[in-house]
Parts: sequence; structure tokens; C-alpha cells
Amino acid sequence: MGVAEAVIPAEQNGYKTDPDRPRSIFPRIFLKPRVTFYLQIFWIVWKNSRKALKGMYPAEKWAESSFEIFRALENIGAVIEISGLEHLRNFDGPAVFISNHMSTLETLVLPSIIQPLKPVTFVVKESLVKMPVFGPIMRSRDPILVSRTNAREDLRAVLEGGTEKLRNGQSIVVFPQSTRSSSFNVEEFNSLGIKLALKANVPVVPIALKTDAWGIGKKIKDFGPIDIRKKIHFAFGAQITIQNRGAEEHQKVINFITEHLEDWKKE
Repeated sequence: MGVAEAVIPAEQNGYKTDPDRPRSIFPRIFLKPRVTFYLQIFWIVWKNSRKALKGMYPAEKWAESSFEIFRALENIGAVIEISGLEHLRNFDGPAVFISNHMSTLETLVLPSIIQPLKPVTFVVKESLVKMPVFGPIMRSRDPILVSRTNAREDLRAVLEGGTEKLRNGQSIVVFPQSTRSSSFNVEEFNSLGIKLALKANVPVVPIALKTDAWGIGKKIKDFGPIDIRKKIHFAFGAQITIQNRGAEEHQKVINFITEHLEDWKKE
């Protein structure tokens, strides 16, 4: 089950890891957090990849496996804080979720937060669905694929494929940055999500996140350092209806992300 069902009661709109929550003593005694965490991640991804290959991996299982990763982070001592879930409950139908992109963490954890409330999929790089273990999982969610090499073709793929999914009731998560980064570069944050929402006539929901506890690897980006001293944040904003060409709404999303990142720096 997803975080929204398993941890956050319907009347609550946020979540924060209990500092007194029992943790596994095995990694503290025998292994570094990074080692034990990646062992857990490999097991979760591998077993669910097999299910996906057999066609036995519906959206509910995706949310469940995402929640296992959520718990794996907490098991090694990470603190996770979520706010703004009331905004997902305040409207019916799908939306375009627009977020900054720091690490692999959000791709793996967001399904456990959003899927129980809104059926969802992602816009992802084509290379992700070709990965030997994680690929079958991502393919099973029928994401929108982009190449990151041809901007015009990527725009067409997102607008056409995304509009169809949104009209069928499925929300879309878009990371408009060109790549994962621990810093938020406004110049690289394009308006793709705004264009999609405008075309499909659905609202956007901004997401600000801070997930640099899962670092970017030097050789393999997905397997970077794990720093449990850095708190993990997810903040969801109120829905935004797109007017005119969406320039003002795009700036609202940028402001939402920037303001939260500035606040989190002060912790």
C-alpha cells in the first residue's frame, strides 16, 4: 500500500518520520547505510521486475514497492517529511505534476505518495525503460518516453501521449530540468509541463523536493552516496489553472520550488 494509505490517515495532510521509529540494528552493526540500503533496493527492484515481466505488476503493486523503498530509507535512519497532500484531494480528475529533479529517489518514492490518490505515470528518458532490471518496472507503467536529444520530437511525444493519458484520467509527473541536479537552475527549467496542461485542459500541481540525501554517483548516476543526515522533503502546492499561454503559471511553479528550497536550506 502507498504512503497516503499506510502512514497518512485521510484527515492528515502531511507526514514526518517518527524520530523514535524502530530501525534495523543490522546495518548499524555490520554495514554502512549506503551498502545495506542498496542491498534492500536491489532486492525490491529485482523481485518486482520479475513480476512486471510476467504481467503481474499493476499500479497497486507499483505503489507498494515504492513504499518499500520509502521504508528502506527510514530503516537506515533517513528522515522524510511530506506536506500539502490536501491539495491532491481538493480536486477531481488528473493533473500535471511539475517538479524539480534532484536524484533517483523521487522517481522511486513519488509513486507511493501520489498513486493512492491519483493514478499517475511519468515522463522519462527512453534509456530508463531499457535498463536490464528497472526497465521492466518502468515499462509496465506505460510512461511517456523522451530522448533528450531532439527537443521537437520530445515535445510532440509529451503533448500527444500526455494529452491522451490525461483525458483517460491518468496524471503525469514531469521533471522539466535537463538532468538531475542538487541545485535548481531556473534557466534549465522549461515549460513543458505547462504546455501539456494547457493542451489537455487540466491543472498543474507544483512539487518542491529536496532529495540530495541520495547523491548522484560519479560513475553511475543512480548509485551515489547516501547521506542520512540530510532530511528528505516533498511539498505539494495548490492546483494551478493555466490561463493564456501559461507564462505566469510557469513562474508560480518556479517560485513555489525556489521558496521551499530556500526554507529547507535554513534547517
